[in-house]
Amino acid sequence: MIGYAFCGSFCTLGKSFSLFQKMIAGGKELLPIVSENVYTIDTRFQNARAFCEGLEKASGNKVIHTIADAEPLGPKIILESLIICPCTGNTLAKIANGITDTAVTMAAKAHLRSDRPLVIALASNDALSANLKNIATLLERKNVYFLPMQQDDPVNKPHSLVADFSKLEETLELAKQGRQLQKIFI
Repeated sequence: MIGYAFCGSFCTLGKSFSLFQKMIAGGKELLPIVSENVYTIDTRFQNARAFCEGLEKASGNKVIHTIADAEPLGPKIILESLIICPCTGNTLAKIANGITDTAVTMAAKAHLRSDRPLVIALASNDALSANLKNIATLLERKNVYFLPMQQDDPVNKPHSLVADFSKLEETLELAKQGRQLQKIFI
């Protein structure tokens, strides 16, 4: 089973959900994990409850949305891999600095204890400023892999990076072999 976590980059959740469905259609068993914001906040992009119900219907698994439910993912529930797609800058910073105060960060911490791949699809408006050091920290960390990423709007959002979500399955397959898909920055 693969853990698939969603953070509150609300404008990219639809694209990530499509990948989630595609992976299930391709035979992958996915365990949905959501941040508290994804679980509770309705936005112009989606209704929180409907989004989580869609994850459960597609996967056949209950959505993990609390720290308590995420904690067993390392010692008791062994995941083959964990994907965070999208991963916000806030969540990235917490993982890089060992902060576990959300379901997603607890899932990452618990999962990394088992020395299995963590795949990050970053979507952050401050990736090339405040979060650049956190990207570097995690690039050096064993078992952490990034989807290739690029500036989505260099003129109006010069510090923003968004992962190329189309590279998720390729990144995941290489991560299982202990390899990072190159180029990281496109």
